[in-house]
Amino acid sequence: MNAPLYKRVLLKLSGEALAGEKGFGLDTETINKIALQIKTLTEEGVQVAVVVGGGNFWRGRSGEGMDRTTADYMGMMATVINALALQDALENIDIMTRVQTAIEMRQIAEPYIRRKAVRHLEKGRVVIFAAGTGNPYFSTDTTAALRAAEIEADVILLAKKVNAVYDKDPHIYKDAKMFKELSYLDILKLELKVMDSTATSLCMDNEIPIRVFGLSNPENIVKVVHGHTIGTYIHN
Repeated sequence: MNAPLYKRVLLKLSGEALAGEKGFGLDTETINKIALQIKTLTEEGVQVAVVVGGGNFWRGRSGEGMDRTTADYMGMMATVINALALQDALENIDIMTRVQTAIEMRQIAEPYIRRKAVRHLEKGRVVIFAAGTGNPYFSTDTTAALRAAEIEADVILLAKKVNAVYDKDPHIYKDAKMFKELSYLDILKLELKVMDSTATSLCMDNEIPIRVFGLSNPENIVKVVHGHTIGTYIHN
């Protein structure tokens, strides 16, 4: 296998990915498989930061009739549950891990401090960013773009249930066209549902490339870092 292409990566995991085939809650087998792939990268000297979503428990838009701010804060709490589950899986295989939350909850995690996060990465620890940006109205995709810019990640690894970016939902339309390469402007102009427009613009402004790939095979995480042409590559 080729040497890793990247020194520091930010892995964005959707909450649904952690639910596995169940679609809701946590699937221990899936989380353990993801943890093993992260371990492989750290053993190869790759610095790994992770942003987790919370859609396997709650999404802000799920709160129909609820105050939007309250619903979004509930979603942030869901990401903390996922972060702690991933931390436990990593530490069970002897990978030192730190969870940092954008909302302070010192009994279970560190508050997010950029310099501290970078120092953890330099020491070979995996850093999991939870609670989004700490503000309502921002998605965890935006969190991934923001944290990637702050820690100067080489790439965002966007692990999804779909194996690439398509012009329409491949689960519904058999004629959906897959894209192997796109620009940020393509994402915005074609209104492709990869990341929200705020996250896409952040990546474009900071020239952070994105690799979108499917997590049906967790080994794709390592393969993408080693340069395998899997999924869709998004860049300027």
